[in-house]
Amino acid sequence: MIQTFVDLGLSPLSNAFISEEGLCQGEMYYPLHTYVCQNCLLVQLEEFETPATIFSDYAYFSSYSSSWLAHARRYVEHIMKRYSLSEDSFVVEVACNDGYLLQYFIEEQMDVLGIEPAKNVAIKAEEKGIPIVKEFFGTLLAAQLASKRKADVLIANNVLAHVPDLHDFVKGLKMLLQREGVITAEFPHLLQLMNENQFDTIYHEHFSYFSLHTLQHIFAVHGLTIYEVEELTTHGGSLRIYAGHTEDVDEVHESVSALLAQERSRGLHDVDQYARFCQQVKESKASILAFFLQVKQEGKTVVGYGAPAKGNTLLNYCGIGKDFLPFTVDKSEFKQGLYLPGTRIPIMHPDQITATKPDYVFILPWNLKDEICAEMAHISSWGGRFVVPIPHIEVL
Repeated sequence: MIQTFVDLGLSPLSNAFISEEGLCQGEMYYPLHTYVCQNCLLVQLEEFETPATIFSDYAYFSSYSSSWLAHARRYVEHIMKRYSLSEDSFVVEVACNDGYLLQYFIEEQMDVLGIEPAKNVAIKAEEKGIPIVKEFFGTLLAAQLASKRKADVLIANNVLAHVPDLHDFVKGLKMLLQREGVITAEFPHLLQLMNENQFDTIYHEHFSYFSLHTLQHIFAVHGLTIYEVEELTTHGGSLRIYAGHTEDVDEVHESVSALLAQERSRGLHDVDQYARFCQQVKESKASILAFFLQVKQEGKTVVGYGAPAKGNTLLNYCGIGKDFLPFTVDKSEFKQGLYLPGTRIPIMHPDQITATKPDYVFILPWNLKDEICAEMAHISSWGGRFVVPIPHIEVL
């Protein structure tokens, strides 16, 4: 049995940016309607497009965020020390993007392999000297790789949500992991999505939204045990889990039971709690629109910062187009000159903000607000102010 988690209406694919030539063509819109399973409590979105379509030419490059690079470097230092990794260790990252993380293992003379199906992104990783397999990960690829060498450290950061066949993916992790090896995976925590009203992190790339409870069950089905968990601030509140072969795990850290208890106390085991989220999202939409209407009436200007997938969900759901937001900017050269899907708001270089001196800068990647506010602090010289929409509309 399933029930609605939240219905965000119809939306184009969030990373289907539009070229100048494409402005005269139509766009495909798909239902952005998430459901929660009343039995296992996994929140999922229906699959309308295949991963091959979504990720064939991917617009997200991890290395454009300095704070994310710093996070990756800290992880590498931590994992090398904790597991006493050496040049003989083999590190594999599934969905390695542009090599944002594996590059730091390369600096330590480590033997690494990246798996990245988005070929345009994978090329950037190869330029960093990282060997890449340009295929989607699952049991078929895992069997091929495991026949040659298994991973001592197997990393899956922010990829679990992108996988429509979770069981095939997790089974593949099991197959590729060396005995006594470790899987680390990071993913946005469903608890934070609900508590912090992060409805804009729902988009067609993300097929699933996880609590520790649901992921623990999926891993256990395939003979993997999550033996430790850490809470992270990345992506608005994420979890990093450590897992190994069930037969190799002697002890489960108290952090696992503590977080499971926290999820239960916050209502993640109560289906009615999921139903209440929908009303919360509707109220948020109303307050965001009220801000834009007020600014319009006052004759002031608002422009955007960033062109993240989450921003496209928010803008399309709230009905915010070029009449409210004439343009947005992004550091990624791969997005500049394109247009946001649905709203068709143009994406420009960040220098355009200095050139136009808007009254407000609307931060779409709100999870990077500290980084962006520091980089764009000069807007205060003309009285400009930053605005973030999540967890609620706020002028900084």
